[in-house]
Amino acid sequence: MQADPQWSRSRDDSSPGPGERLSPECPILLTERLVLRPPHVEDIDAIADLANDARIATMVSRMPHPYTRKDAVDFVRNAKKGAIGKCVYAVTLAETGTFCGCCGLDPQPEADTLELGYWLGAPFWGKGYATEAAHALVDMAFRTRDIDRLHARCRVTNAASRRVIEKCGLQYQGETTVASLALGRQVPVRWYRLDRTTWISLRSWSGKPAIAST
Repeated sequence: MQADPQWSRSRDDSSPGPGERLSPECPILLTERLVLRPPHVEDIDAIADLANDARIATMVSRMPHPYTRKDAVDFVRNAKKGAIGKCVYAVTLAETGTFCGCCGLDPQPEADTLELGYWLGAPFWGKGYATEAAHALVDMAFRTRDIDRLHARCRVTNAASRRVIEKCGLQYQGETTVASLALGRQVPVRWYRLDRTTWISLRSWSGKPAIAST
């Protein structure tokens, strides 16, 4: 399940340094089954393994395929220093700490708008984790940021991601195209939007709300 995260790829030759953390604007989020936290150096092997999947790379715009360990090293380093987007999270299982995928909020040219993106590794599809993580991010965005709207995009062929986006209350706006790094061409995507007024009316998500750590 993937929405189109623009921060999927970032190449750099340096390794991530110890102690790097996300911005205070991006608190750790706890849900019923998940912990959304900063990407760690210890996640690199899992990121490289799960992201090296054409089924994922072809559904997001800036993820290379094949996806190498160096790509994962660059991703973690740049995520932690804020070079990719203001909020990039590792999605992990609360009980075991197992890395499942990534999600995040990407700044947009409009100051009052953020874009939601996510991807999960294939072993974690069909379990509701993407919806749970997306709900946590949507709630955090509207509760802690001075924004009026949230956007999300997904490939027109990605029915699973479309269901996640719709479960979060985002409403279909139309279709456009984006460049796919893995495919080397433009691909059609569906564009969705959620405004603050609609979020207020829908914020009683099923399950427990996310809790931001201090």
